[in-house]
Amino acid sequence: MGSFDIITLVFLGLAVFVIFKLRSVLGERTGAEPPPFEGLRRDAPPPARDEKVVTLPSREAEAGIPDETPVPTFRWEGFAEPGSALATGFDAIAALDPTFQPRTFSAGAKAAYEMIVTAYNNGDRKTLKGLLSRENFEAFSQDIGERETRGESVQSTFVSIDKADITQAVAKGRMAEVTVRFASQMISATKDKAGTLVDGSLDKVETVTDTWTFARDTSTRDPNWRLVATGE
Repeated sequence: MGSFDIITLVFLGLAVFVIFKLRSVLGERTGAEPPPFEGLRRDAPPPARDEKVVTLPSREAEAGIPDETPVPTFRWEGFAEPGSALATGFDAIAALDPTFQPRTFSAGAKAAYEMIVTAYNNGDRKTLKGLLSRENFEAFSQDIGERETRGESVQSTFVSIDKADITQAVAKGRMAEVTVRFASQMISATKDKAGTLVDGSLDKVETVTDTWTFARDTSTRDPNWRLVATGE
C-alpha cells in the first residue's frame, strides 16, 4: 500500500473512534425520551392563576412620583382664611355677583387708587365724578375749591403701589362693600401761587398708607365700584 492508503486508514480509524465515544456519552434515541422543556415554547398554555391575587403598588408609587390628581383648593385661597369673616364676606358678595373675584378686584382697586389721587392733585373733577360716591365727590370737590382759592397747586408722581390688601368685605342688602389698605411710594409737593414750596418735597419719596372702601350696587347693571369712604 502506498503512503496515500496509509493516511486514509489513519483518518478512518479516528472517525470510528469519535463516533464510538459520542454514542457512549449521548446514548441512542429509543423513542421513550422525555419531551423538550415546555417553558420555552411560545404556544405553551400559561400556568394556572392563584385566585388569591395581591395588588402591588404601581411603578409611579414605587418611584415616589406624586399623584397628579388635582386636589380641591379653598375658593378664596391667597386672600382669606377658611372660616374667617373676610371669607364669609366674599361668599356674601359672590352670592350677589357671581363674577366677583378678589384678584381682579384688587387689580382694579390699585388702578382706581392711582387715578383718584392723581385726579385730586390735578383738580380734575370730571374724572373724580365717575369714581366717587356723591358724598365723597362733594368732599373732594370742596377741598379742591379751597386749594384753588388759596392759589395752591400740587405736583405729584407715583413711584409704586406696593400693596393693595383687602381687609374687609360685606354685603348690605344688594350693596357690596370692600375695604382695601394701600401702601404706596410717591413724591408730592404743594406750592403756593408764587411757586414757593409750602408742603411735601420735590424729590423725596414718601411712603403713603391709605384705607379706602369701595361699594357697588349689585341690583343695577352698572359694573363700576365707587369710592365711598377714605381713611389713613
